[in-house]
Amino acid sequence: MRILLTGGSGFIGRNLREHLARRHNVLAPSHAEIELLDEESVRTWLATHPVDAIVHSATIPGHRNAPFASDLALKNLKMFLHLALHAPPAIRAVILGSGAEYDVSRMGPRVREEEAGSRVPEDETGFSKLVCSLFAAGDSRFVHLRPFGVFGPHEDWEIRFISNAICKTLFDRPITLRQNRRLDYVWVGDLAMIVEHFLVHGGRHRAYNVTPDETPDLLGLARLIRDVSGKDVPIRIACDGMGPEYTGDNSRLKAEVPGLRFTPIREAISRLHAWYVERRSLIHEEALLTDK
Repeated sequence: MRILLTGGSGFIGRNLREHLARRHNVLAPSHAEIELLDEESVRTWLATHPVDAIVHSATIPGHRNAPFASDLALKNLKMFLHLALHAPPAIRAVILGSGAEYDVSRMGPRVREEEAGSRVPEDETGFSKLVCSLFAAGDSRFVHLRPFGVFGPHEDWEIRFISNAICKTLFDRPITLRQNRRLDYVWVGDLAMIVEHFLVHGGRHRAYNVTPDETPDLLGLARLIRDVSGKDVPIRIACDGMGPEYTGDNSRLKAEVPGLRFTPIREAISRLHAWYVERRSLIHEEALLTDK
C-alpha cells in the first residue's frame, strides 16, 4: 500500500513508520511539505500524491513537557477535518485517538467503546479526539483506535513513566511515582501491528480500544523494571492510596483480530531496557533529577 503517515517524527509516528515501511510505501511528509492546519496545503498535497491509505497520528501535544499550545482542541480538529474532507472517497484511514476520550476524571475501570460520547472530557486532548471519533463513526473510510498508555523506543523519557524509570535505573537513581494506579500500557510494536491490520483489512466497527490483556499497577511496573535492570534502587511514592484507574475493555478488538497476542509486559520492558542501555550516552542524568 501507498500510505500517508502524519506525525511521522513523533514517538508513535516514528515507530509506525519503521514498522509499516517493511511491507508498504510510507510517505511521511515534513511540516514544510504539508501544513495540516492549512486546508489548501492538505488539499494540494493529497491531489498531487495519490495514496491508498492514511494513518493520522499527528497531534498538538498537551502533556507537561510540551510547549504551551493555544487552541489545542481547535488545531487538532482542523488537522483531522482537513484530511477527512479532502481524502479520496475510496481511501482507508486509521485515526489514532486516546483513552482520554472517555474523560479520565470520571471514567470507570475497563471502559467499553459504547461509552464514548456519554460524557464530555474536561481536557482539550480528550475532547478533540472524541469529536474526531464521533465524526469518523459516520464514515466507512475510518477506523478510530483508542490506545490508553503506549510505551517503547523514541518516547519522551523525561516524563513517560516506563522509560523514565528505566533511565533512572541506568544512573542508580530512585524510581518515583506521584501515586500508584492501574493503567493500560500497550507496547508500541503491538500498536503498529494493529494499525497495519486495520489498514489492510478494515474493521466491522468504527472505533476500538487498544488495550492489553494484563494491567499491572505502576508500583508493580516499577518493581518489574527494577528487577529487569538488576539495580536495587529505591521506589518512592509521593501520595498514598490508589489513583483513578485508566483501563479499557479490549473485547471488541480481540474479536476483530483473530489470534491477537500482546507482547508480555516483562518481555517488552526487557526490550526497551536493552534499547536504552545501547543509548545511555544520549540520556542526560541531570534531567532525571527533577520529576516533571
